[in-house]
Amino acid sequence: MVNLAAVTERRGYNAASDFVDANVAAGRGNKIAFKEANNTLTYGELQKQSCRFASGLAALGFGPETRMVVLALDTIEFPVAFWGAIRGGIIPIPLNTLLSTEQYAYMIEDSRAPLLLVSEALAKTVEPALPKMSWLKAVIVIGDKKIISTGSIPAYSFDDVVAKGKADLFTAPTLSDEVAFWLYSSGSTGAPKGTKHVHSSLMFTAKSYAEQVLGIREDDVVYSAAKLFFAYGLGNAMTFPMSVGATTVLLAGRPTPDSVFEIIKNEQPSIFCGVPTLYAALIADKRATKGAGSAKLRMCVSAGEALPQHVGENWKRQVGVDILDGIGSTEMLHIFLSNRPGEIRYGTSGKPVPGYDAKILDEHGKECSVDEIGELVVRGASAAEGYWNQREKSRRTFAGEWTYTGDKYVRDADGFLRCCGRTDDMFKVSGIWVSPVEVEAALISHEAVLEAAVIGHEDSDGLLKPKAYIVLKQGFASDDALFESLKAHVKDKAGAWKYPRWIDVKAELPKTATGKIQRFKLREEDAGTSA
Repeated sequence: MVNLAAVTERRGYNAASDFVDANVAAGRGNKIAFKEANNTLTYGELQKQSCRFASGLAALGFGPETRMVVLALDTIEFPVAFWGAIRGGIIPIPLNTLLSTEQYAYMIEDSRAPLLLVSEALAKTVEPALPKMSWLKAVIVIGDKKIISTGSIPAYSFDDVVAKGKADLFTAPTLSDEVAFWLYSSGSTGAPKGTKHVHSSLMFTAKSYAEQVLGIREDDVVYSAAKLFFAYGLGNAMTFPMSVGATTVLLAGRPTPDSVFEIIKNEQPSIFCGVPTLYAALIADKRATKGAGSAKLRMCVSAGEALPQHVGENWKRQVGVDILDGIGSTEMLHIFLSNRPGEIRYGTSGKPVPGYDAKILDEHGKECSVDEIGELVVRGASAAEGYWNQREKSRRTFAGEWTYTGDKYVRDADGFLRCCGRTDDMFKVSGIWVSPVEVEAALISHEAVLEAAVIGHEDSDGLLKPKAYIVLKQGFASDDALFESLKAHVKDKAGAWKYPRWIDVKAELPKTATGKIQRFKLREEDAGTSA
């Protein structure tokens, strides 16, 4: 058993020492750490380039505790910049790469970061926001710096910054409980919040989930469809494989079924990490056969939202590999509830990961009994220090050792925990709680439905009833016969009172960049339509 307490007890500590330097010291300097398109990065190259990037930033006048927004695609420059920043005591703040100019303007200004690192492909999106940035002092472009107009703000190319630095090995004298990096929450329930994480949290998640649940090994090749800017992807594709000296395959583009199957076929990963929406799309593809194209595939992981039972079961039947479904959060950095090899119950989030405790509380703060729905709260050393400049939200979310997740959960008699949706998404029908997740799972188990989202909608008497928004699979058309079939299907699968009274067919559902369905946007749309 790993001594998880020892991971967080070190005082003078810089995370780059464990994840980068320790691999070189162990003789893995020539081993490939990251592969992306035709590029590779060995552990030795990562060590040298991260030192150069850190000292290059110092040469530009940016030292410890400087914040650096990272708006970068999943290319080999990302780990160089991330670990170079941490090595130098600079705080990297990865942002998701699928947002609008206005959203970037909000987060860059909110963070007060004087540094912006941006991929060439994303430069034109962020460019209009730059004149509004009162704290920004420099822009670093991965690629051609001439692609972006920065006005009076100095612009540098990533390669120039690396070239300015020295390869001499060093780490800034940081502490284990010093803030190392931020992640902005996905904004599934409102404006994103800057979430501050400390140096020791990265190795804690690796020693708890990656080592004791996933069983990651040095000989693994990992491909995560979830991107590095996402807490889930940061663990899957960077800290977890680096914690044991494994290899990661990166994809700069979007993870479509075509791109995912191509990577799995060409790179032969042993571990694949996705989100439920992607797994559902992959299952519908004829290429979802044994190993999904990889003879080495031994384990799959899902998080981000609840994995419907039939999706997990169908993947296992078609691909022959289990999906370890779990739940994590930006606030807790990675997965804290999970199914485990040999102990999988599809339709649940499993049980607490080693190093974490979980309980379910009712609206009065009393612990719920078996089969009683309440809010999930969790305790573990990877909890964030708090939100940036959001004192009240920090106090509500981080209550001493316990973190309030905002998720509704229920525990069964065997100790498995099942997600019932976000606290704001739950509603009562005839005095009984209805979980949107449960109704959605029933809907997408129908042969015609690819995706579904459910909200509460008032009927003519002012009473809440389920309303469904669905995306149909190719070849199916919406008509009254289909709607009646769907209603009957939900009654059979989920319960007679839970069937959707209204069904709206859409081309796509609103989602965060990490794939979570934004039910609050559907509620807003519904309210506007009903007004």
